[in-house]
Amino acid sequence: MSIRKIRGFFLFVVDFEAMTKRKSKGAYMISAVAEMYGIHPQTLRLYEREGLLKPSRTEGNTRLYTDEDLQRLDFILTLARDLAVNISGIAIILQMRERMEEMQRQIQEFVQYIQHEVLARASAAADPSKGAIVPLRRNLVPPAESSRRKDSSK
Repeated sequence: MSIRKIRGFFLFVVDFEAMTKRKSKGAYMISAVAEMYGIHPQTLRLYEREGLLKPSRTEGNTRLYTDEDLQRLDFILTLARDLAVNISGIAIILQMRERMEEMQRQIQEFVQYIQHEVLARASAAADPSKGAIVPLRRNLVPPAESSRRKDSSK
C-alpha cells in the first residue's frame, strides 16, 4: 500500500493488480475518486453506465479506477464543466478521439513500412543484380559492330 497526493487529496493506494483485469500500479475506489474530483459517486456510476468509463472490478465487484481511468475522467469533466458538452456529445468526442488515435497508429506503421522499403530498395540499388524490377539485357551486338552496320547501309 502506498500514499499518493492528487489534487490536494492524500489517497491510500492498494495494489490490486492480481485481482483486476488491467495491469496497473494502483487503483482507486469510487469514494476516493468522487471526493478527489468533487463529484457524486452516482455521477461516476452514470459515466460507467453510459460507457464513458470502464473501471476494473475486484472479485467482490468493487469498482477500481486506474491512473488511465483518472486521466479519462479528467478529460470527461473538462468537456462537461468547461465546455458544457452533454453526455451524448462526450461519448461522440471520445469515440472520435479513439478513432483518431487508431488512425495515427496505422499511419505510424505505414510510415515505418515505407521507410523499411525505401532502405531495402536503396541497398538493392547499390547492387544492380539484386532487386531490379526489370532484368537488364545485354547488347546482342557489340557497339563497334552496330556502328559499322549503320555506315554500310548508307
